[in-house]
Amino acid sequence: MTDKPALTLYIKVGCHLCEKMKQQLDILQQQYEFSLNLVDIEADSYLKLRYGERIPVLAIGEREICHYHLNNDLLMECFK
Repeated sequence: MTDKPALTLYIKVGCHLCEKMKQQLDILQQQYEFSLNLVDIEADSYLKLRYGERIPVLAIGEREICHYHLNNDLLMECFK
């Protein structure tokens, strides 16, 4: 049995692109098993500097999958 992937979504509260990607991931989470950790970059000065206005950023571990918009093809690679 394989562990389900652990994804991290770096966001800012009030970001409409962040909200849209979170909604898309919620739908996909019903079909695919993965955990989703939301991280508000405003709470961490390093993350705020690292990601700035390039949010939302979806990552698995240290690997960034996509930013701004959900890339389903790259995300599906994580489940293979």
